[in-house]
Amino acid sequence: MTATVRLAEALIARPSVTPVDEGCQALMAERLLAIGFECQTLVFGPADAPVTNLWAIKRGRGHATGAPTLAFAGHTDVVPTGPLDQWSSPPFVPSYRDGYLYGRGAADMKTSLAAMVVASEEFVAQHPDHAGSIAFLITSDEEGPSVDGTVKVCEWLTAQGERLDACIVGEPTSVKQVGDMIKNGRRGSLSGKLRVQGIQGHIAYPHLARNPIHQAAPALAELAAIVWDQGNDHFPPTSWQMSNIHAGTGANNVIPGELVIDFNFRFSTESTPESLQTRLEDVLRQHGLSFHIDWTLGGRPFLTRRGPLVDAMAAPIQNVTGLETELSTTGGTSDGRFIAQICPQVVEFGPVNASIHKIDEHVAVADIEPLKNIYRQTLERLLK
Repeated sequence: MTATVRLAEALIARPSVTPVDEGCQALMAERLLAIGFECQTLVFGPADAPVTNLWAIKRGRGHATGAPTLAFAGHTDVVPTGPLDQWSSPPFVPSYRDGYLYGRGAADMKTSLAAMVVASEEFVAQHPDHAGSIAFLITSDEEGPSVDGTVKVCEWLTAQGERLDACIVGEPTSVKQVGDMIKNGRRGSLSGKLRVQGIQGHIAYPHLARNPIHQAAPALAELAAIVWDQGNDHFPPTSWQMSNIHAGTGANNVIPGELVIDFNFRFSTESTPESLQTRLEDVLRQHGLSFHIDWTLGGRPFLTRRGPLVDAMAAPIQNVTGLETELSTTGGTSDGRFIAQICPQVVEFGPVNASIHKIDEHVAVADIEPLKNIYRQTLERLLK
């Protein structure tokens, strides 16, 4: 059993359901301290649900004169298990079947964390006088609200004057085989809760009421048909989707007084949050609706074009796996959206994502060492 597998097992065995870290970061910090890292635990959030974050850095040759800092980023928290009786083995007991390592967090993303730590150990052992710096930015608030995790650490790093030049987020990006896809960007996410005001009344007397469902329906149909932009070479077109609609008292003879709709934009770099807000609200006004919207910007889009970081990952992927990796910006949001605000190059790379958040989450054992080797060779290309 390799050092990477042993560490992955130890992390999976800790039931770190968001926002609980359950000692995962302390275990990582112990390993990093042993190879010369400075480690700081940063706790943010309310007292009854604190979020644990780890910042660790090993400053190498030339750090003070501008040599690059490469950060590994990720999260120790995992999503809830779901029904325990549907798991083939206990979710926090690392188990092996048919060449796979099973457990909650195996793919998302404790195997990546283990691979990053062991890659750093091997790199430092081989290159004790390495150039530049290696850093770790780890949170226990990625699967939850994401308000007291990476975003707060990035604010803290800015206040401390720390510089990040490149960052690898260990999200599970591979599709069929480790190495077949790198996420070099993500779409932005803009959510809204729309409240359309009507006048409640008896359903037999519609002239004495104002039905917000009827009033809003044409506007919603128009919004659903809008082409918000055409996308570009790196991003698909912006999409708008409704996720929840609620109106009514539960009685079948009452016209509701309010309609509440949750919706979300996933937007490309061709649109801005401000332009999308304006266009949507203009449609609602054109239909004469009385409304209020609570907006939430989940993150702006980011993109890392081909350059030092992408090339430094693509070459090891080909060396280790024989694959020519694909660059993609598809999928949901990640903490890369926060890191990209303070770091010019951010990519995401990790194991196969087919089982993430599912019952019987797993990772192929045969993918674990190649993942670690790709991380290590990336360090060698950027910091040797």
